[in-house]
Amino acid sequence: MIYTDRIYGKIKITEPAILELINCPSIQRLKGIDQAGYPKPWFPGNPRTRFEHSMGVFILLKKHDAPLEEQVAGLIHDVSHLAFSHAIDYVVGKKDQGKRLDYQDSIFDDFVRSSEIPGILNKYNFDLDYILNEKNFPLKENDLPDICADRIDYFLRDIFAFGIIDRKTLDSYLDNLISIDKKYWAFKNFKIAKSFAESFMRFDDNYYSGNLTAIMFATIANYLKYSLDKKYVAKKDFYKTDREVLDKIYKHLDKDLRLKSLFDAMNNKIHYKIYRKKPKKYDNHLFCKSRAVDPLCISRGKLKRVSEIDQAFGNTLRKYLKPKEYFIQFEK
Repeated sequence: MIYTDRIYGKIKITEPAILELINCPSIQRLKGIDQAGYPKPWFPGNPRTRFEHSMGVFILLKKHDAPLEEQVAGLIHDVSHLAFSHAIDYVVGKKDQGKRLDYQDSIFDDFVRSSEIPGILNKYNFDLDYILNEKNFPLKENDLPDICADRIDYFLRDIFAFGIIDRKTLDSYLDNLISIDKKYWAFKNFKIAKSFAESFMRFDDNYYSGNLTAIMFATIANYLKYSLDKKYVAKKDFYKTDREVLDKIYKHLDKDLRLKSLFDAMNNKIHYKIYRKKPKKYDNHLFCKSRAVDPLCISRGKLKRVSEIDQAFGNTLRKYLKPKEYFIQFEK
């Protein structure tokens, strides 16, 4: 199989287990799950799916000679994302779920075990329990502010798709990236590492946890929660694709004025005001997880974090990681 990725280019995939996993229903479903949630009214342009990102994580691990088990774990790491990705956290998660955005992680083990994936892994003699334990795969996943294959791929994929960096800059990040002892990601020099870290923080501030993302999360959540209450859709439907959920609810729009109003808000057709401090009146209150990274890099022959070399960046980083709080008021 020859797969063409917008970030890594063409890659030949021959491993039978990987090929069978790529084509299984759980991975293929991710083609219908938008990476951002419901971005078209807020961030029109080049869409990215959970499938594309999952393939990217696998490819990045493969290019850096991660063990096959880690490549498998990278490929399947997002299968438990429900429709609308992290927007669903505000529908089925806890009240402060936005601070963590980890609902898919909380159901990952059960989701995989109830899918066709264990049968495929068993067929190729993989240990399911080993694959499901993310502690076995530090290149694939680790905690902020470290970088990992997941974090590296979605960030580079997003800023490239948004046209924030050109191909030359993208390649400079990829060419400078190395893995150490199959445990750590690092950049070959401080300048590139700091550029990556600063770009990541700016993009998070404007996109991942910015105003438009907050309003996107709030409006899709309002639409879906109302639809759940009215039984236009069931929680089990969120295990399908974005389009399947939208189509199921859409047929009720002409009969339900409240639903139509929520639909218009979700599609950026109703004026709103968004505040960072609590106003006297508001309709929605939510948190957005803040993301920032502190990569390792080689400086004067030693492995150091960007924050160890640049203390000002370290101070900014510590303050930045606090979740953002938003209050939203809609025009009546």
